Amino acid sequence: MNSATVRNLLVRGMLAGLAAGVLALVVAYFLGEPSVDRAIGFEEAHSHEHEMEVVSRSLQSTAGLATGVLVYGVAFGGIAALAFCVALGRVGRIGARATALLLSAGAFLAVYVVPFLKYPANPPSVGDPGTIGKRTTLYFLMMLLGVLLAVGAAVLGRRLAPRLGTWYATVVAVAGFVLAIGLAYAFLPSVDEVPREFPATLLWRFRLSALAIQAVLWGGFGLLFGELAERQLNPRPKPAANTAGGAVPAAR
Repeated sequence: MNSATVRNLLVRGMLAGLAAGVLALVVAYFLGEPSVDRAIGFEEAHSHEHEMEVVSRSLQSTAGLATGVLVYGVAFGGIAALAFCVALGRVGRIGARATALLLSAGAFLAVYVVPFLKYPANPPSVGDPGTIGKRTTLYFLMMLLGVLLAVGAAVLGRRLAPRLGTWYATVVAVAGFVLAIGLAYAFLPSVDEVPREFPATLLWRFRLSALAIQAVLWGGFGLLFGELAERQLNPRPKPAANTAGGAVPAAR
C-alpha cells in the first residue's frame, strides 16, 4: 500500500472506531451504569467515611462516560486500521471485510477477553485502593501477553500451513496459544479482593455488561471498518454515460 491509501484507511478506522464507540456507549449507559449505581450504593451503605464528590455522579455517567468510550474507540480504531494494513493479504486469500472482522475478533480476544478471564472487571467498592498499582500492572501485563501470543500464533500457523495444510496448522496454532495462555494464568498471581458481603448477582451483571460493551465495540468496528475499507480498496466502477447523457446499457 502507498502512503495515501494507508492514511485513508487510518482515517476510516478512526471514524469506524468513533461510530462503534457510540454503539458501545449506548450499551454502557443502559446496561452498565445501573450496576455501577447499585455498587456505589452498596459502598456508601457499608462505608463509615463520607468523601465529597469532586465530579458529580450525573456528570460521570454522561459526559465522562461518553468521553472515555469515544476516545477509546477512536484510539483503538486507528491502531486496528494500521494493523489491518499489515494483515491484509497475509492471513489467507480473504477480502477486506473478512480481514477486518477477523482482526476485530482477534483484537477482542487478545486485548480484552484474555486479561478479563484472569483479572475480570470489578465495580466500585471492590478492590483494595492500596493494591491498585499492582492490579493495573498485572492487567496490562496480561494484555501484552495476549497480544504477543496471538501474533505468535498467527505467525506459527502461517509457517506451518505449507507443511500441514491450513486446517491442521490452524489447530496447532490455536492449541499453542491456549497452552501458553494457560501457563500465564497459572504462573501470574491471582487477585481476589471481592468483599464477602458483596452481592454475587450484582458482580456478575457488572462483569457481563463490561464484556458486552467490548463485544459491541469490536464487533461494530469490524463490520463498519470492513465496509469502509472494502469501498476504499475496491471502489465500484461508475456506469459510463453515452453521448445523450444516459447510461450505456450492459452488453449481453
